[in-house]
Amino acid sequence: MSVCHEFMKAMQHILVIMLLSVAAPGGEESVEIENSKDLQQQSKALDKLTDHHDDNHRQLDSTRVQEAMASIAASKEADLNAMRLREKELAAVKINPAEVDIIANELEMDKKVAERTLREHKGDAVAAIRHLIKVGNL
Repeated sequence: MSVCHEFMKAMQHILVIMLLSVAAPGGEESVEIENSKDLQQQSKALDKLTDHHDDNHRQLDSTRVQEAMASIAASKEADLNAMRLREKELAAVKINPAEVDIIANELEMDKKVAERTLREHKGDAVAAIRHLIKVGNL
């Protein structure tokens, strides 16, 4: 049950209590409600109205959630595909293993990092070393 629906129900109950507790013109403590059928019909109509709204609201919310989840899944899939493509491109770059060893030994770093950086710079050892020094990956 939504907050809106609960609020409307509470307001309905308060209205009925207020109508019942209003003093009659002769000083009596109870009021005869002449149109109790009207009040009941209005109450039912209000319930139907708020219930309909809640159902539509839930349907819209679930539709939005499904759309958001589909969008997230599609975005994640696109990111994975882009990452796979990038890895294929990097794997296709020809590098000199001796340069990987030199970069790893001279800059005292892991060979995998040296190889990756060299591949990202299309096998250009000077550019790879400059990048590593610049970003402070030492």
